[in-house]
Amino acid sequence: MKRSARVIPLVLGPLVGVLAIAEAHLDAEFARHASAIWGPGLLLGTGIALATWLPLAGTLAAVACFPLGLLVGAPDIGGAGLIGLIGVVAWSAWRLPARRALLALGVAIAAGVVTSLLAGQTVWEAIFQPAILLPGWLLGRLSRTNAERAAELTRLAAALDAERERSEHAAVVSERTRIAREVHDAVAHSVSVMTLQLGGLRRQLTDPVHRDVVLGLERLGRRSVEEMRGLVGILRDAGAAGPPAPEPSLARASELVADVAAAGLPVHLEVDGDRGEVPRLLDASAYRVLQEALTNVLRHAGPAPTRVTIRYEPSRVSVSVVNGAGNAAPPATGGHGLVGMRERVSLFRGTLRAGPEPDGGFAVRATFPTGAAA
Repeated sequence: MKRSARVIPLVLGPLVGVLAIAEAHLDAEFARHASAIWGPGLLLGTGIALATWLPLAGTLAAVACFPLGLLVGAPDIGGAGLIGLIGVVAWSAWRLPARRALLALGVAIAAGVVTSLLAGQTVWEAIFQPAILLPGWLLGRLSRTNAERAAELTRLAAALDAERERSEHAAVVSERTRIAREVHDAVAHSVSVMTLQLGGLRRQLTDPVHRDVVLGLERLGRRSVEEMRGLVGILRDAGAAGPPAPEPSLARASELVADVAAAGLPVHLEVDGDRGEVPRLLDASAYRVLQEALTNVLRHAGPAPTRVTIRYEPSRVSVSVVNGAGNAAPPATGGHGLVGMRERVSLFRGTLRAGPEPDGGFAVRATFPTGAAA
């Protein structure tokens, strides 16, 4: 129950007590018995206030104003007393379980009826008091039922939300597991087989240049397998997928350039500016853009002289890959490399320009904002 609801009996109790005493002095019929009405009025107000913490005990104390009024010679509890009794009976019906609430109502009705008959009042007076107490009690029970129903609906809604979240999580886990299985069983297996075959081919080569080229391809294949195994481990949320592959970062650009150089691509790396603090996700995306651009050069331009430039500035990081004149390397129309690069750059509201150079070469230039613009 909200604490704010406790204000009701705390305010009603003193108010009823004051009204009962005021009625005793202002009503001509009660004025002759003013001193006798003080006691029942104060008891009624005190009982209502007590019902804030002890609903049943407070109701019984308030109802005791009936026999107390009879003992001290008070003619009736008056209109203020009836208001207070209706209020405390409704409060107990709201706060108490059904049986204890019925007990409070029964005691209130019995006290009113018996007191009326012993005081020599009419049968109508004996009927009138229960007739006005019962609607107050029913109103309290209805309020309690509605509150319980609302609480149950809230609980069911929370349970449904939790179940929906569990179902969505299970679906995500299932899909991630399926993707991980496909990557492991198909892609990683194929790359592993190709890497093993490259190793066998390297051992049969006698030309040192050719051996170095195949060795670079073999090393690149092993690294690709490591990265795919790391991806499988992430998708499966398990740490048993082998040692994690190094995180993609522009700090490893020299390793990437060395790998493609070993594969036969003459490439030069230039890093300009102080690296400083680069956001982790931005750093990984820039590395992947560089990796994809160099892969495109290998696929479509052959051994074309290529220049890689990484520039760190206070508000942005720029990556450019430009291959030599006469060896344009257009993006593959049937793949997703260029689309993936644009998506990675757009995540940080950067810019990507990919196209032929005036001298006949091809360039990919990506810029990633690192300040507030990102």
